[in-house]
Amino acid sequence: MDETDGRLAPVSYLFGARPSASSASGNDDSTDVAEAHELEWNDAWGSEVDDSCARLSDAERDLAADAERISMKALGRRAHSRREIERLLRDGGIDEPGIARECDRLARVGLIDDTALAQNLVATLQERKALGRTAIAAELTRRLLAPSAIEYALDLVDTGDELARARELARKRASQLTGVDREAAVRRLSGYLARRGYSGSTVRAAVDEALAQRSTGSVRFR
Repeated sequence: MDETDGRLAPVSYLFGARPSASSASGNDDSTDVAEAHELEWNDAWGSEVDDSCARLSDAERDLAADAERISMKALGRRAHSRREIERLLRDGGIDEPGIARECDRLARVGLIDDTALAQNLVATLQERKALGRTAIAAELTRRLLAPSAIEYALDLVDTGDELARARELARKRASQLTGVDREAAVRRLSGYLARRGYSGSTVRAAVDEALAQRSTGSVRFR
């Protein structure tokens, strides 16, 4: 499934040495910067980091470093929802306090944002996949997005645009059914649009218009 990967905001790693000058200029061939760094605390990362992490024990710091490696590797591939990251960290053996700390850090620097991700996915699923509201909602749910983010993003779905997309899909599909009687064409077109997540009323309107245009076109051709 195609999807729009959210553009990741710059982030300073909380654990491990800062990149060297050659690394910062793009001369480092390492594909996983977090794994390449030696794990040690750096006071230059700022008071906010000190306040939140300086009180951690050595064991907690090691666990936090593991959590960072897991999350950054995942986010380097594509954008994730908070619950997706939580699941990855849990599967990686991170305890619940460690999961909460890492997710709070990622949210604080803008690397996880359920509302922004939901909006990006809606745009992608509408424009590139031409999916209807029901299918979009199912995909947002599958991505473990927060219910409030899903609700907000679905409110942005334009009913008029959705009908226009359904009409275009039906028109193109109808052009492939020239040898099929109307009843069979209605059944096939309706099923096709329903599987793409369009509502019953939208499906009926799109199918009726597509088949009316097909009939008119046939008469004109003769």
